[in-house]
Amino acid sequence: MRLQLRRIRVVHILMILLFVFEFCTSNNDSWTNSHEKKMQIIKKLRKDFRKLKKQEGALTLTGSENGDYEGNVEILHDGKWGSICDDEWDDLEAGVVCRQLGFNGAIKATTNGQFGQARRRYWMDNVYCDGSEDELTRCRFDGWGVSDCSSNEAAGVICTRNEEAKASSATVPEEKPPKVKIKDTYQQGIALRLSGGRIRSEGQVEIKLGNADWSVVCGDGWSILEAGVVCQQLGLGYASDAIQSNFFGNKEAMPMSISGIECQGNEKNLAECLHDDLIVVSGTAENVAGVICQREMADLVFDHIELMRTAHLEDRQLYWLQCAMEENCVASQAYKVQRESGNWYLETRRLLRFTARILNTGTADFRPSVPKHLWEWHMCHMHYHSMEIFATFDVIDSNGNKVAEGHKASFCLEDNQCMPGVQPRYKCANYGDQGISVNCSDIYKHNIDCQWVDISELEPGHYTLKVAVNPEFKVGEMSFDNNAATCRLLYTETFATVHSCIMGRP
Repeated sequence: MRLQLRRIRVVHILMILLFVFEFCTSNNDSWTNSHEKKMQIIKKLRKDFRKLKKQEGALTLTGSENGDYEGNVEILHDGKWGSICDDEWDDLEAGVVCRQLGFNGAIKATTNGQFGQARRRYWMDNVYCDGSEDELTRCRFDGWGVSDCSSNEAAGVICTRNEEAKASSATVPEEKPPKVKIKDTYQQGIALRLSGGRIRSEGQVEIKLGNADWSVVCGDGWSILEAGVVCQQLGLGYASDAIQSNFFGNKEAMPMSISGIECQGNEKNLAECLHDDLIVVSGTAENVAGVICQREMADLVFDHIELMRTAHLEDRQLYWLQCAMEENCVASQAYKVQRESGNWYLETRRLLRFTARILNTGTADFRPSVPKHLWEWHMCHMHYHSMEIFATFDVIDSNGNKVAEGHKASFCLEDNQCMPGVQPRYKCANYGDQGISVNCSDIYKHNIDCQWVDISELEPGHYTLKVAVNPEFKVGEMSFDNNAATCRLLYTETFATVHSCIMGRP
């Protein structure tokens, strides 16, 4: 809000200067005869205004052709604009962004570079807002420039347009039409092929819609789910990576005929997926979809039986949770207490603890999404974090709202338990390689730091607990349909029980 007030004051000052200038030109013949000089001064004033807008923490939306109410979010830090990664990006963060920009609120938080790839370096990653902040910089995040994200992970928003803006602007278009199935639009069928790759199992995705010529696919929102459908349709196995750029360098420029493709990941044919009825392309012609396919792939399965068996409550003082607080493992209220109370460390938090056991039943090892040299050392826990987000734990009420902050964990992946005849290969100690071997399990026991959900502010009652591994599909798998357990949670003032779990996707 303060940022908006500063901008309003700047606008008022410039309006006064323009008024004075117009007054002077209307009473001075030598000026009125110099139209060129007048335009130069106005141009300079506008330039000065743009400079004044460049304040620390300022936000802007980019990549949309529909209006200034939607786009990828960019933030100004140290005099330079940068992008925001979509890790942990949800409606709470989107609401803060939209309000800071002067809108009434947010309709949707967007991920996977829905409005094109990140144009600049990432300034912010793993942003945590409680929804009450007036500026995005007041939310918690990993630190300026600290990120493990690729260019296709840009965070964005679609804001609620103010009624005043709707009434006063005739240039704002209608809301986007809903997506439709590709096969309903192109009833003559489609064909797919890959080109530009080093081997036949990778390349730029090219599509033939009915009797039309071959063309490329817009990369906006292209994720490993859509890539997986392409790989399976072409008989090339599973998707290990989804590309949103001209990575494969096809020399011949091809037209772009389809955009906004959206798949669940279990479709047999890309024609069963949704797409934008009208082609909407953000960014440049370089923003094209590509895939890398592999025959062998990991497949994680979450052990919901172990979750139900081990779930229990623990009350613990913040003094013993200081390392966990560094990893954002407690609810926002705990950080507020830390800021406002001198005896914050004596305050008690209520934790719902449980064990997370994850088995790799696939045909290839599960490896971290970032290379080893980018792993982050955590001094408190004395190990490297190989994945910023390997699991999420969320408590949801009957209306579908998250009512206890999901635990977003940086994980140390290793082989804790293997089936008979399988030798463990991955160990976190001494900067060892991390991963989960085929037929081995990574086990985070309930007594380990951050293996909980902070439910201190939760009212007793019936809830849903959802635990998901690889929730943002950072690493390709054979299937994502067994990565999450959705369970019923009964919480009273003295105990909690988790039961009736159903396996599904994140």
